Amino acid sequence: MKPHDTLPYTDLPDYNDAERVARAHAFYEALKTRRTCRYFAPDPVPREVIEQAILAAGTAPNGANHQPWHFAVITSAEKKAALRAAAEEEERAFYEQKASDEWLDALAPLGTDADKPFLEIAPYLIVIFGQRKGGMYPNEKKQNYYVNESVGIATGMLITALHDAGLATLTHTPNPMKFLNTLCERPSDEKPMMVLVVGKAAKDATVPAHAVHKKPLDQISSWL
Repeated sequence: MKPHDTLPYTDLPDYNDAERVARAHAFYEALKTRRTCRYFAPDPVPREVIEQAILAAGTAPNGANHQPWHFAVITSAEKKAALRAAAEEEERAFYEQKASDEWLDALAPLGTDADKPFLEIAPYLIVIFGQRKGGMYPNEKKQNYYVNESVGIATGMLITALHDAGLATLTHTPNPMKFLNTLCERPSDEKPMMVLVVGKAAKDATVPAHAVHKKPLDQISSWL
């Protein structure tokens, strides 16, 4: 290994095996209550909750530690309305023209359609961008690496942090999404990856029964 500056790796708590197993079970039990939500309350949520969740996402592993992500947080009613109008235009084209019958059949048990009222109701829309160029410091234009993978991991950590704070989320991916660069005033070389809708679930919110089914361990893992 080439010489480089280092710090001691001392931050992990020293659990015994029984504690590790117990914590792994508890974390799974907490996380399996996460549900994608399509019915949000307009109730305000403290900005600090969102800021801390984004900071948590920013600790994600990533290529060369360039941290190739940007989280544009939309709160204004005007921008939320503009995003909804543009997204629903793309969604109508998807449902009416672009989507195959097989794809529509796959979506049918979830009850989704082109109407996205949650884009205006939820207090926060977080538009997640991947940065092809950047680096660790402001105004750098270095090549970034493993951008999709890095942003994907960070997004998962963001969703987990928000769930832990008792907030509902929805991942929304209108296609194409290039209009989000203009809406969020982001450079053209950044790639919008998704819109994360965030807020409290409406009191009468429901989830599709189909969405509760998760594959068992033997279907999603193998031991070699």
